[in-house]
Amino acid sequence: MAQRFSSSGTPGSSWSPSRRCLIQVGGAGLFGLASADLELALALSRGRSHGRPGWGRAKSVILIFLQGGPSHLDLWDPKPDAPADVRSIFATIPSQVPGMEVTDLLPRLARVTDRLTFIRSVSYSPVGLFNHTAAHYQMLTGYTADKVSPSGQLEPPSPKDFPNIGCQICRLRPPEAPTLPFVMLPRPLQESDVINKAGTAGFLGRAHDPYYLFPPGDDLDNTKMDHIQVDDLALRSDQGSDRLSRRARLRDLVNQTMPDVADAVRDDELDRYTEQALSLVLSGQARRAFDLAEESDELRRRYGPTTFGQSCLLARRLVETGTRFVQVNWPKVANSDRHSFDVHKDLETRMRDDIGPMLDAGLATLIEDLDSRGLLEDTLVLAVGEFGRSPRKGLSTSGNANDADGRDHWPYCYTAVMAGAGIRRGHVHGASDETGSAPINDSGVHPGDLLATIYHAVGIDPATIAYNHLNQPRELVKGDVVHSLFQDEV
Repeated sequence: MAQRFSSSGTPGSSWSPSRRCLIQVGGAGLFGLASADLELALALSRGRSHGRPGWGRAKSVILIFLQGGPSHLDLWDPKPDAPADVRSIFATIPSQVPGMEVTDLLPRLARVTDRLTFIRSVSYSPVGLFNHTAAHYQMLTGYTADKVSPSGQLEPPSPKDFPNIGCQICRLRPPEAPTLPFVMLPRPLQESDVINKAGTAGFLGRAHDPYYLFPPGDDLDNTKMDHIQVDDLALRSDQGSDRLSRRARLRDLVNQTMPDVADAVRDDELDRYTEQALSLVLSGQARRAFDLAEESDELRRRYGPTTFGQSCLLARRLVETGTRFVQVNWPKVANSDRHSFDVHKDLETRMRDDIGPMLDAGLATLIEDLDSRGLLEDTLVLAVGEFGRSPRKGLSTSGNANDADGRDHWPYCYTAVMAGAGIRRGHVHGASDETGSAPINDSGVHPGDLLATIYHAVGIDPATIAYNHLNQPRELVKGDVVHSLFQDEV
């Protein structure tokens, strides 16, 4: 069984006070418990769902974000008896679990459904015409965007944005080990020229941004994960760890004697950056995680010789070292061609030759690998896109042109795949109607509910308050935990 690298300290031992915290502590002194820290403690220990199944089971989260919008009907919610203009051209095949059938694009995933939950009723209604970027924002922050153009696209990332869920989790539950808290790879979120919207810490400040691992190379370069550069995490040859530690102590002494300087940088929490960088450099743990060459050729082949497959492998290596949150973005611009899920055109060729083999190998092997190492017990995996695809072929729902067999955007009903950290095995939650158009039996799961469930799994109350750029209180997410997804819930 794989062992995680962890320290003996508690999560609270790594908290560092923010400017707000220092102001609020007043005469109690720096070693008193500030109200901001008290909020963190309450978020972790007094959640509304504390004690319910799944609470705090996840030490790490791997979010496989399938930007572009995968077609649920052509992957994991096939409707073989639907009319010809709805049903998939790909055959339906059985899986390990009756009722969890998939299409023949996913033969390997079919063999691991006994470790998965399919949520076949993810659903939300957009405000106006909804395209990829606005949907990314809602799926990853839990909030709708303020400014949406007629085409559904957004302005670039802003310090006013709501934070990506991984940024919030790592703020409230920083890793216990000296490792990277949040890694996003292998490319940014993107629709047209809008890049990385919903991929930042927004109003939390840049100190809470993910570590972005975007290797050079275009989206068709499947060797880019072999060119990872992590030299910034290495010690220079002329600097030993003792020397670096002495420099850190000297820096602390200077800071204590120059409070005005400390105040000047505290807004951006740059001192936290310094502490994180020092821990990473001294441990070497994070650097080793990026060395995929340590894995056997056979395992790397199983994941697939693709950017997506090798990103899934790296995600497993990162959670082994204690990384709290890993977001693997599908390695293609959301609204593009080839292995993009945005199949307005050329659906059959793209899904059979590009998308299917890549998705099947990477996701199935990740689940097998985590499970065989005992990591699936405390790692939550979620694979989901920003929406599904229209059940009726050729129908325009977003203003885009579609081939006769193309499928357009469809947020009203689609599928998410979950596993690990107490999530039920071999289970289907919810159901879609006979054409995959809408949830039935009041089983709809809103994106906010998915995010609330992730917060619950890592032991954070989703109703915890964060303060935005205007110092206004905002809940982490307005959603309900889906308790029935967890194994112990009756």
